[in-house]
Amino acid sequence: MKKILLTIAITFTLLVLPGLIKDVAAQPPPPPPQDIPIDGGLFFLIAAGATYGARKLYKQQKEEKK
Repeated sequence: MKKILLTIAITFTLLVLPGLIKDVAAQPPPPPPQDIPIDGGLFFLIAAGATYGARKLYKQQKEEKK
């Protein structure tokens, strides 16, 4: 009787449990990537570059006059 119970327990462990564990260990798929708007940031980057360039030109002209 013990040999039959041991055989059933080993068979159950080797055949049924891996199928149950597979579902528990599976991870959900990653979320889809989100689009990043660049409209506002691009405007501020261009404005900052224009301001920096204008300041450099102003300082350069001011030094040339001296």
